[in-house]
Amino acid sequence: MIQDKVKNNLINWEIVSVNPSDKSWKWTDLFCFWAINIQSIIAFSLITSLYLVYELNFLIVLVGSLIGSFLVYFFINFIGKPSQKHGIPFPVLLRTSFGFKGAKYFSLLRGLVGIFMFGIQTYFLSKAFSYLVRISIFSYDSTILDQDIYLIFLLGLNIIDWISFLLAIFLQIFLFSRGHKFNKFFIKFSALTVYSGMLLFFLIVILYDYEYVTQAFLEMFVLVDIFKKINIGPILTVAGTIFAYFSIVIVNYGDFTRYVKNEGELKKGNLSLILNLLLFSFFAVFIVIGSDVILNKNLENMERILTNPTDIIGKFDNILITVLVLIFILFASASTNLIANYIPSQNSLLNFLPNKLTLTSAAFVIAFFGFIIGIFWLPLLSQIGILSFIDTFGSFFGPFFGIIVVDYYLIKKSNLINKDIFSSDINSAYYYSKGWHIKAIYSLLIGFIFAASTIWNPNLMFLQTYSWIIGAFASSLTYYLLASR
Repeated sequence: MIQDKVKNNLINWEIVSVNPSDKSWKWTDLFCFWAINIQSIIAFSLITSLYLVYELNFLIVLVGSLIGSFLVYFFINFIGKPSQKHGIPFPVLLRTSFGFKGAKYFSLLRGLVGIFMFGIQTYFLSKAFSYLVRISIFSYDSTILDQDIYLIFLLGLNIIDWISFLLAIFLQIFLFSRGHKFNKFFIKFSALTVYSGMLLFFLIVILYDYEYVTQAFLEMFVLVDIFKKINIGPILTVAGTIFAYFSIVIVNYGDFTRYVKNEGELKKGNLSLILNLLLFSFFAVFIVIGSDVILNKNLENMERILTNPTDIIGKFDNILITVLVLIFILFASASTNLIANYIPSQNSLLNFLPNKLTLTSAAFVIAFFGFIIGIFWLPLLSQIGILSFIDTFGSFFGPFFGIIVVDYYLIKKSNLINKDIFSSDINSAYYYSKGWHIKAIYSLLIGFIFAASTIWNPNLMFLQTYSWIIGAFASSLTYYLLASR
């Protein structure tokens, strides 16, 4: 009995293989998943800046964006299939390549990055909350905000900011810890809500002055010969930028594909990434141009164009529009936090302590550290360049991908022994060397060195947008040479 308990001490019912009857995700659910990935303030600003601020022809940006999204599509097809077939999340799949102890500690890297970004994202999410509170108070009585209590700051936050931050973090934890069925509902609801908001804003700007707004939009479309040598560099830069944006969610895509009904739905759903990029780009660019027309009546000074949605609504003297857009931003920010940060962190923690943590206790761990990171972000963490360290941690993600894919498709020939994935028995196929797969660790370190060098070596920083791919290639080649013997 004791021996069986030791053998099965890797089981946690939240990360075991999904029952086939619970595999309910279709391609439409994945459409919403990829919609959520791109429906963020960062993506909005990034895409509109590429099209409108930088001196790039729209065709160059479009082609570069398509190349980048096709690269993502190529990679997610590989990484999504093992989890879809076997019903296991990323940290558990990692056991098959790194051993159960190796996966325990290395998957925690993804969890730590997720928790850190959860705290930062929650901080910015709380700013939207506080903005809504201020609008409500100001609309009721503008003099209230001048009272002394609202002028007292602690760690750069006043009482409204503190209340908003606590509300943001506890509301997210309450919603996100309710299980995968509610998460699926929240993802779909948020994706459709944000797109509805963008459609509404699109209609507002186009109905303001249809001819002038449309003319300003069409002036962008100046065709160029993209096959000229001079355009190759910019196209590849845009492609790398788009890929880098999605790269953080690629490695743990299995956290979501484990719920997909079949491989056919998975492939169709993956194609929706490209559709979402085109759809979101159209709305975002049109909204920015239309807003500029409404606010400034011209497009002469391109550097003046506002690409951050919060900056845009701040210029509109319309409380109703401001409130509606802020609500859409809240949904977009919260849902992005869910899929990019919370769920990867949750699964990593459950894999780290499978016998001790539950959905609820893992949620409290994320909330606690997210709270610490969030409150110290503005006064301390943002000032010390800590994002460079996060990028360094992220340098492991590409190598993780390379090793998993080569191991699953070329070494193990797409066959996994399910019972051994959840066993620490010495006879388990994934026991390796006392729970560590040394060949995978060597390959991971090689890939990490190659990827991290593009971040820390000034002479290689021009390759930084491709650090993920470089790390994946280096680790996959190294692992194949070692493991195929």
